[in-house]
This record gives sequence, C-alpha cells and structure tokens, in this order.
Amino acid sequence: MSIKRYGAEGGVGTGGQKLPFSRAVEAGGWLKVSGQTPMRDGEVVEGSIIEQSRLAFENCLAIVHEAGYSVEDVVHVTAVLTDARYFQSFNKVFAEIFKDHPPARICSVQDLVVDCKVEVDMTCYRADRA
Repeated sequence: MSIKRYGAEGGVGTGGQKLPFSRAVEAGGWLKVSGQTPMRDGEVVEGSIIEQSRLAFENCLAIVHEAGYSVEDVVHVTAVLTDARYFQSFNKVFAEIFKDHPPARICSVQDLVVDCKVEVDMTCYRADRA
C-alpha cells in the first residue's frame, strides 16, 4: 500500500507561520484531511459561526476535491466549536453541506490554537482506490 501526501510542503498559518504537516494523507482508499479553520491566505476570516463554519467546510472540501474525492465520500467529520451555543447553527451548516449523505461525526467544545469559532476535519473513503 502506498501513501500519498497532499500539501506535505506545509501550508501557511496565522502570521505567515509555515505549518509542519500535510493538508491530507491518502492510503488504502482512505483520505484523512487535516483540521481546517475559516482562514484565507493565512488569516482568519471574521464572521458569525455560520460564515466561519461554511468557510472551514469549503477549505476541507477543496482538499477533498484536490485529492479526487467528493462530499459523498466523506465518512466521518470531527468538529471543534469554541462555544456550545454555536451547536445549533453549526448543525444547520452541516446539514446544508452534506444533504442526503451525512457522515458520522463527533463535535466537541474546546479552545482552539487559532482565534476562530470552529475547526473541522474529514475522513473519506473510496473502495476503488483501496
């Protein structure tokens, strides 16, 4: 089995910091996407939990698509919110993104190392790539 790394050269985090991890790693039909926050060009995009959630999902799905997977291939999402009061609004965005293909999920409340409201990661699977 081979392992393919996407973005192993490291992305750019807040303040222009070079990130020391891959955006995603693929092995045996599985794609693990690193946690994504509502950032563009290394800076957090301010906004409501709805706006930030949409952008975090957009960032994850851009990597999913780059790797040749689709939203239907997402089997699990980990979500971190910084405030439990965001849960209902986050769920609205989650439902909007996944429609008839909801993955399994865990959602927790904790501090993030980036000053934003949400971070999400994704795990995808495609049997034809196993």
